[in-house]
Amino acid sequence: MESKSSNGTSIITPQSEAFLQKYLNNASPTGFEAAGQQLWLEYLKPYVDEWHLDNYGTAYGVINPGKDYRVVIEGHADEISWFVHYISDDGFINVIRNGGSDHVIAPSKRVNIHTKKGIVKGVFGWPAIHTRQGEDAKLAPRLDNIFIDVGAKDKEEVLNMGIHVGCVITYEDEMAILNGRYYVGRALDNRMGGFCVAEVARLVHENKTNLPYSLYVVNSVQEEVGLRGAEMVAQSIRPNVAIVTDVTHDTHTPLVSSKKFGDVKSGAGPSITYAPAVHNKLLQIIIETAEEKGIPFQREAASRRTGTDTDAFAYSNGGVPSALISLPLRYMHTTVEMAHKEDVSNVIRLIYEVLLKIESGHNFKYF
Repeated sequence: MESKSSNGTSIITPQSEAFLQKYLNNASPTGFEAAGQQLWLEYLKPYVDEWHLDNYGTAYGVINPGKDYRVVIEGHADEISWFVHYISDDGFINVIRNGGSDHVIAPSKRVNIHTKKGIVKGVFGWPAIHTRQGEDAKLAPRLDNIFIDVGAKDKEEVLNMGIHVGCVITYEDEMAILNGRYYVGRALDNRMGGFCVAEVARLVHENKTNLPYSLYVVNSVQEEVGLRGAEMVAQSIRPNVAIVTDVTHDTHTPLVSSKKFGDVKSGAGPSITYAPAVHNKLLQIIIETAEEKGIPFQREAASRRTGTDTDAFAYSNGGVPSALISLPLRYMHTTVEMAHKEDVSNVIRLIYEVLLKIESGHNFKYF
């Protein structure tokens, strides 16, 4: 059954799902998000009154601009990737991380190396099982032993392809829908967040919702290397409230401990986080809204920091009331990240309904 907003508007339409597929299939590695941001802005523009781009590529649209009270809804645009780090005389390429890339999944993956001449195809090679005998049977992927093969005969040929140290590398895997129920692919972390806030903007526009404040719909860059885009844009917008959406771990798959990492399950609704950076009064509004509207939700706690852009907004500008609404995700930082379609719809719906509860000049002080 398809989720709908409170007035019956569809949460995810065929048109918006077509955008999601195009958006996820496009590469948007940390520090090189421009192409993805262009796609996102083109989709967002019909639903906002104005749009802006900062110097490092964070993009945002504004609904009802010019109000003194400013509310942010935000996701981050960047995906983990690799950098070309070293090219051997034999033409093999060693890499370093750009964000939290997992070296364990690399062997046998196909990659796109982004150059000025265009994309060069390659693969992460790995010794055949037949050759891993004796002590070599213990061989496991490490950051210092994974390598890329582009079919070149030597270093000179690699360089002639346009590949050089510093070229960024992404996996070529694209989005699919698994069992009619799950979005699956790379970079759901966290282009799903950018998709969700854009869909909230669509609902505000299509429902002709009259907000008493300026709503900033933000897609930040460089989250994967320390929340840097959010840190920058928070200083530019100077919001009064920030609602951030990112992904969290589905802990109900094999080899993951719910006791250690929190009890969160795909299909059971958005996860609401308790943490020092999460403002208790804003959190309570979110919980009460979910209960009132019958939106399923889960709870988790974060020790010290959430590790998301929530922290950047919360601790900016003398303190901004902030909260985190998370999308349960399986297999984070792999090429088969999985998100339940109903969870995506309910993240969108919950953010939208919470916006209707926030008043202009809303006082979030505890006493």
